[in-house]
Amino acid sequence: MTLTANDAAVLDTVEHETGPHPGWTVLWLHGLGADGHDFAPIVPELVARDWPAIRFVFPHAPVRAVTINNGVRMRAWYDIRDFDLANRADADGVNESVEQVEALIAREAARGVPASRIVLAGFSQGGAITLAAGLRRAEPLAGLVALSTYLPMAQELLGQVGARAHAQPVFFAHGSGDPVVPFAAGQHSAAALQRLGFDVEWHAYPMAHQVCAEEIADLRAWLGARFRAG
Repeated sequence: MTLTANDAAVLDTVEHETGPHPGWTVLWLHGLGADGHDFAPIVPELVARDWPAIRFVFPHAPVRAVTINNGVRMRAWYDIRDFDLANRADADGVNESVEQVEALIAREAARGVPASRIVLAGFSQGGAITLAAGLRRAEPLAGLVALSTYLPMAQELLGQVGARAHAQPVFFAHGSGDPVVPFAAGQHSAAALQRLGFDVEWHAYPMAHQVCAEEIADLRAWLGARFRAG
């Protein structure tokens, strides 16, 4: 199911509900150049039979020019200005995307799913926005899922951590052979969150910039623990 936003502040999304009257939401952000359809096929493989009814929400990022791709316009959560991670993300794009994620979280609350039952997930660029949004949360989400990603604008964001943000458990996974987001960048970001008091479950896999079956199985176990705790 594809939903078109009635409000300009709310992004268009692809949605899949695993049962009637879902009491949980997984909000999943795609990577650079993809769209909301990218991870939708993962739902049947990820969901366990004993889980409660869940609404999976896969938003489409806005289309914008991406500097490192010669200014070609594509779906992106922020402009990538440089290959150097310290200068890679444009702050305006990150902040805009965080606001758009917050609008989607607010829409879920209006549909009866509180923040405490929303998991925010993202791959690559989407994972960077997941971390940026999660660190600023005043009201904790049920959890954060960061796949093949890193914390953008780290120096700035680490000084803007919400008072209860560390209450959000984090599933952090990365490929040891990732040529797009260096493995060390994922490690350093996970360690930074741990120093802030986040409960980070770190996983490494012998893969490139992708998702593998073992990772999905580990994520299923982690999500199942969140649902049982809720």
